[in-house]
This record gives sequence, C-alpha cells and structure tokens, in this order.
Amino acid sequence: MPVPDHDADEKIVWQGKYITAKTRGRWEYVGRPRNIRAAVILAVDEDDHVLLVEQYRVPLGRPCIELPAGLIGDEADFEGEDPLVAAGRELVEETGYRADVLEDLGTFWSSPGMVSESFTLVRASQLAKVGEGGGVGGENITVHRVALSDIAAFTAAKRADGCGIDVRVLMLLGQGILAGE
Repeated sequence: MPVPDHDADEKIVWQGKYITAKTRGRWEYVGRPRNIRAAVILAVDEDDHVLLVEQYRVPLGRPCIELPAGLIGDEADFEGEDPLVAAGRELVEETGYRADVLEDLGTFWSSPGMVSESFTLVRASQLAKVGEGGGVGGENITVHRVALSDIAAFTAAKRADGCGIDVRVLMLLGQGILAGE
C-alpha cells in the first residue's frame, strides 16, 4: 500500500535558530536545523530515587516536570558531540549530579506525526552530587529527587499544582526500563 506524500519534496516554510517548519505534500511538521538532536537522561541513584527537573516552558505557559535533557550540537562548541558526552554535560548543568556510567538506550521520537526531532535516551547511574544544578543562561531549573515508589503521587501532586507532565515521565510509572528489562 503506498504512503501518501512520502516521496513529495520537502519544503522549508520558516527556519529559526532551533526550529524549522516544513511541508511535504499535505503534511506540515517541525524539526531541528543542522542535525540538532536531544539527549534525555534517565538518572536513578543507588537508593532508587530518580532525578526530575521542573522548568517553565513557554509553549505550555506553565512549569513542566521532565527528565533532565538537552540538545546535542546546538552550539558551535558542541558540534559533532557524542550523545553520551552531551548527556553527561546536561546532567551536571541541570541537576548538579555527575554519572560515572552512561548507557545509550536507543533513539526515540516523541511525536512523529508532527515533529521530526529524535532523542537519545541515556540511562545514568553511579551518581555523585557535584554542584547545585539549575541549568545555564537563566533556565531556572528546580531539581527533584523522587523515590521511584512515589512517582505516581509526586506526578499527581505536581499536576494538581498546575504543572505540565512530559510524556517521558510515563515510563517511570511502569519502571520496567529502570530494571534493565
């Protein structure tokens, strides 16, 4: 069965520093310019606590609870950066924790019907507190260290407080990935 528009020419409608709006046939979608991708970090310590971050997100108009994450290759200093190196850097910047072990869990797409951006999911372990975190450049990130057994209650409380919840937090509710299953 043929896929509509799969072979139509891709056209750039608008391009900013971090986002490119495109069309392909009747499809409209966004992506990242210059092969920019993201690294998303699943950081669990030896006491079975996960590191989450809370950051105001302008598109949502509210703070959002997320796994620590950051862009790969978004700045000239980081062009060609390895996803694991980017994940390690972003983990320290956002949470103040360093991981002795970083494991690539694969490439994923969060909303493939409208966004072409991919992210590498990285498991971080053997964590050590090395700083305050909070991000860079006015990101104003709040770090939450949450017991895995309390994820559902924490998420519900944050949602009731008006926070958005990133879709990747869903995997914590199943916890199978945390055990390496």
